[in-house]
Amino acid sequence: MSGPFTPRSRYIQVFIKAFGKTNGPRCLSTSCQPEHIRTFISENTEVVGKQSLTPEIKLRLFTPTCRFWREKPELWPFEDPYWAIYWPGGQALSRYLLDNPAVCRGKKVLDLGSGCGASAIAATLCAVATHMNCELNGLEPPVCLTHNMIGSPPKGFDLILLGDMFYDEALATSLHSWLDHCIHTHGTKVLIGDPGRAQFEEHCIRRLLLQLAQFELPECVREENYGLTCSSVWRYRPEL
Repeated sequence: MSGPFTPRSRYIQVFIKAFGKTNGPRCLSTSCQPEHIRTFISENTEVVGKQSLTPEIKLRLFTPTCRFWREKPELWPFEDPYWAIYWPGGQALSRYLLDNPAVCRGKKVLDLGSGCGASAIAATLCAVATHMNCELNGLEPPVCLTHNMIGSPPKGFDLILLGDMFYDEALATSLHSWLDHCIHTHGTKVLIGDPGRAQFEEHCIRRLLLQLAQFELPECVREENYGLTCSSVWRYRPEL
C-alpha cells in the first residue's frame, strides 16, 4: 500500500491516553504486561477492515461479536476500550491522508490521541493495540508516547493530527492554548477530524477552522454513532 501509512512515515509519533479512572488493583498485576495485553487484545477484538471510510486499513476493533460486548461492564479488566473503536473523526482524518499523501509524506507527525488524565496502564494497553494494528497492515510501528504532552513545551512537529478530541469543553480549551503555542513556536500545521459533535460546534475554536474535506459515513458507522451522517477534516487557522 502506498501513501502516508507506509514505512516512510516512521517519524509519526502517537500520543496515546486512555479514559477515566483505573479499575482497581487487578490492573496492577502481571496481566498488564505488554505480552499479556497482546494476548488479551487478540482474544477479545475482531479484525475489521471494510466497514469504514478506509477499507484498505485493517484494525483490531471491539465489535458485537466480541465476548465483552455482551459481558457485564465490571468484568472488563482494563479501562473502557475507547482505543478499540474507530471513531468517525479519526476515520475522516485517515481517509483525507490516504487521498492526499503529500500532506504528511516526509513530515514529523504527532497523532494526538483521545482522552484526559489517563493511567499509565491504560495508555500501555492503547500503545500495544497500535503496534498490533501496524503489524496487521505490514507497517513499522510508530513511536508511542504514554504521557500527557498537552501543556508541555512544544516539540518540533510539522503536523499534528487530532481525531475526535473535542468531546469535552475543558480538554478542548487546554488543547486550544497548547496548539496555538505549537503553531507560533514551530509553524506546525494542525488538522482536526470531527463528525460535528455539539461540544465541537459550540467551542470558540470552531470559528478558527477551515474545512478541507467532508465524508459521508457508511451506514454501519452512522448506526454506531447515534445517527451522525458525515465527518469532516478541518485545518486550524488561529489567524482567521
